[in-house]
Amino acid sequence: MCPNASPPPSAAQIELLQLLVAVANENGLGAALEIKIKFSIIASLYDYNPNLATYMKPELWQRCLTCIEELLDELFQHPEIFIGENILEESENLSNPEQPYRVRGCILTLVERMDEEFTKIMQNTDPHSQEYVEQLKDEARVCGIIARLQRYLQEKGSPEELCRVFLRRILHTYYKFDYGEAQPGATNEESPAALMDRLCKFIYAKDRTDRIRTCAILCHIYHHALHSRWYPARDLMLMSHLQDNIQHADPPVQILYNRTMVQLGICAFRQGLIKDAHNALLDIQSSGRAKELLGQGLLLRSLQERNPEQEKVEKRRQVPFHMHVNLELLECVYLVAAMLLEIPYMAAHEFDARRRMISKQFHHQLRVGERQPLLGPPESMREHVVAASKAMKMGDWRSCHRYVVNEKMNGKVWDLFPEADKVRAMLVRKIQEESLRTYLFTYSSVYDSISMEILSAMFELDLPTVHSIISKMIINEELMASLDQPTQTVQMHRTEPTPQQNLALQLAEKLGTLMENNERVLDHKQGSYGGYFRDQKDGYRKGDGGYLRRGGYRQQERGSNY
Repeated sequence: MCPNASPPPSAAQIELLQLLVAVANENGLGAALEIKIKFSIIASLYDYNPNLATYMKPELWQRCLTCIEELLDELFQHPEIFIGENILEESENLSNPEQPYRVRGCILTLVERMDEEFTKIMQNTDPHSQEYVEQLKDEARVCGIIARLQRYLQEKGSPEELCRVFLRRILHTYYKFDYGEAQPGATNEESPAALMDRLCKFIYAKDRTDRIRTCAILCHIYHHALHSRWYPARDLMLMSHLQDNIQHADPPVQILYNRTMVQLGICAFRQGLIKDAHNALLDIQSSGRAKELLGQGLLLRSLQERNPEQEKVEKRRQVPFHMHVNLELLECVYLVAAMLLEIPYMAAHEFDARRRMISKQFHHQLRVGERQPLLGPPESMREHVVAASKAMKMGDWRSCHRYVVNEKMNGKVWDLFPEADKVRAMLVRKIQEESLRTYLFTYSSVYDSISMEILSAMFELDLPTVHSIISKMIINEELMASLDQPTQTVQMHRTEPTPQQNLALQLAEKLGTLMENNERVLDHKQGSYGGYFRDQKDGYRKGDGGYLRRGGYRQQERGSNY
């Protein structure tokens, strides 16, 4: 605090201001003077704690809410009184009825500060205590104040002020699942989806600051994804192009972006869009810092790298517990999506020297499982996914299904979804289909032909589905075979190389790479840079290079930022 700053108000000063309101009321000094005093009371309550890191005590917080509600009552009762933060102290009119009443103050700023104080209280309360539940009950009161302020500003405020108050409404709505309950301040029979749509579209049209619009777009996408509206959420994300420049945003907006991408990935998974789910979750999960990137806590190693001031700043950015995304559910969704993509790919490219990993984290979990000296029944969620992956690799879809969907996994993950039965049914279907693909990749070399009816019975899929899967594999040149329609069989063409031929091909590729490296070293020593062959090599290396943009969701590495 600077030496010339006034000291924070004491409890006695706040009590004196409360007495002034009573005196003004008894002597009929006018509503304008009462409003002026109430502005001072609320400002004094905010300034009572000079340290930004500390949060309001419960009694001060309740008094603050009451004062703001009383101030809004006065403003609604006396619409002729004009308030504004641009009014100078000397130009105020608090008592002369012959001129319009003018009071210096900004109710929007007071309500925004109240909302920030509420977030601070929730951040500093033990989330597993009864106290947290009691504090959370105040959110309905906070939302009611914001809704009343919105009605006041729709008559008196500017579009910029309306955008700010609309964003406050949105931030209290976007993460809540709609169970058919009406939101405070919504018009008659207006659903949360319609409320979000109305508020966000106003901000898209009227906002002049990129930050408010960005937050509104991300909240809108999150709300769509939370309610399984995948295509509107995906289209809004792609049209906004936020993934191209989000690394330049401030950390709270980046946290909101990460939360939105995670919800988008979980939504895609619920819809059975496994590749889209994997692409959306890839950046967060591959970083190993999901907890930190989602603003749900700090890693121990990160705490050691920061000084106390940085640690305080980071803690103020944390998302309150009731807004958290379940990290175990998130990791399970990612690993199951990676399993459904990776196991068939590994079976199809078993002897391919250039095979790339789709998910490094999934391969890490497989290696951890292989290194265990004793393999007992799976206990943790990761062990269940690893055991399911091994079963799928053998084409055993029933064992894979038992490991992924069982009583323990239901309690930990699947029952947390709003429509859990639909998710489980989708998982069974995907496991059957991908196990069939894996089986054909793995064992096609030992068959001359195989009946589709037998495959249908083995994997409990109807015949058109089996026909569709095999047809796609043949069209994509994943399976060298043809369909014999009259006998409903798959005729293998035997064009796949044998294991010995695969090893010979790998050896030839490695020898070719070694020869290219030797020629490059020789060219460098001789000072010969150019030439047709070198351009050819460079072009080949660029065309085959490792930059893989995953599904349009890939964002740039952000280093230590969010």
